[in-house]
Amino acid sequence: MDKPTMHMLSVQEKGGQTRRTNQYIAAVAAAIGAVVAGTILAWTSPALPQIQPPEKKDLNTTTETPPDPFNPSNATNATAALINGLGQPADFLLNTQESSLVSSILAIGAAISALPVGIIAEKIGRRPTILILSVPFTINWLITIFANGAGMLIAARFFAGLSTGGICVAAPMYIGEIAETSIRGSLGAFFQLFLTVGILFTFVVGAYTSWRTLSIISAVFPILLVAVFWWMPETPQYLLAKNKRRDAEKVLRWLRGPDADLSGELEDMQKDVDNSSRQKAGIVTMLTNRASLMALICALGLMFFQQFSGINAVIFYTVNIFKSAGSDINPAIATIIVGVVQTLATYASSLLIDKAGRRILLLQSCIIMGICLIILGTYFKLQEGGANVAAVGWLPLVCLVLFIVSFSMGFGPIPWMMMAELFPTEFRGTASGITVITNWCLVFIVTLCFPIMKEQIGIYSCFWFFSSFMIACVFFVFFLIPETKGKTLAQIQILLGGK
Repeated sequence: MDKPTMHMLSVQEKGGQTRRTNQYIAAVAAAIGAVVAGTILAWTSPALPQIQPPEKKDLNTTTETPPDPFNPSNATNATAALINGLGQPADFLLNTQESSLVSSILAIGAAISALPVGIIAEKIGRRPTILILSVPFTINWLITIFANGAGMLIAARFFAGLSTGGICVAAPMYIGEIAETSIRGSLGAFFQLFLTVGILFTFVVGAYTSWRTLSIISAVFPILLVAVFWWMPETPQYLLAKNKRRDAEKVLRWLRGPDADLSGELEDMQKDVDNSSRQKAGIVTMLTNRASLMALICALGLMFFQQFSGINAVIFYTVNIFKSAGSDINPAIATIIVGVVQTLATYASSLLIDKAGRRILLLQSCIIMGICLIILGTYFKLQEGGANVAAVGWLPLVCLVLFIVSFSMGFGPIPWMMMAELFPTEFRGTASGITVITNWCLVFIVTLCFPIMKEQIGIYSCFWFFSSFMIACVFFVFFLIPETKGKTLAQIQILLGGK
């Protein structure tokens, strides 16, 4: 065991719970931004059906047209009935094209903001960057609350995209830099955990309130972000990079506790910063440095497989999967159940990630998700072919739960957490921005193409299509992704091929 690692362990033995408490407080404060992002991501699910014309009923029958879960522009009759029960009819309606723009503009805004926010975080600091992002968050909700037509909603969602893409860069970066090595994984998983909390909150509140009321309630979270995060410190790494060693030591003392021996950790941070300052932090340099290039390949690959895991296909087909199990559960309740499972599984991941390690959780994730996708594809292929699958109607529901649990314990949180772990200080802002841009571009591509694929090749082929990526993902994780559990930045760079 090398000296830095031995010293880190000795620090961890001395600091105790008091030291870790402040790190958890700072991580939770930053992760409130993920809650805001979660409310924004989930807003369209309960809100859009309320401001779209309901589907027409067949006047010659008493039955209703079955919902198409792949077309967000079609409000189901079940959802319409729920909305009518609220007694708050929409004062304007969106057509199909307007609904599509409201849904898709978010990804465009997120892709635009990611790289600039990474650069800003390097220039002015992680803390002020997160606080500044509360401004477009708030603008989004204000415009939404007072919206009187499609134009205002589209503008609001663009601001929502700017802030959401930015927080996906700044919050993981901040959390990764304030955490000590032994709990860096657990704290890093907070971003995805709080994102799922925001999504679940929106599903629950949105099921029983109008879209405008939901927006008013959600507007509290950006204010909460400022109120709580305002009192948090800047990261020690950033302060050292700005030659503020005394301030960095003061912050590290607050984070680690009054009894912790900081000398070794502070010196390791200083060495990393000094090494970074000797490097030119440009994209060309990053691509010509083996360690940083491998870090970028790993981060981009993780984001690619996260989006091509089939998570959207499974989530969008939730209602049909419940029906296959013989359930007539309300679509809104089915969505809430999925949200609860996702949140609980992500929380379990935050407990396991620093014990089991990153690689094993990623491997279980792609293996289990791949198997579930193959089974789902086979089931719905047999069902479409007229086979009697009633005896195993429970199977898709079991696959749904296993898939969501597996995703939430692996490819849900870990790509975001490792994004902050893999890159050296001088490239962290730029590389995080590139990674987040890639993620949102993939979100846009998958969201755009999936309904078309479902229509052209059938849902079963879509499941098999995504399962093929999970098979490839096993090899990607096994051969390329390093185990970063318990390792310092310098050790991670060595694993990636640095000197």
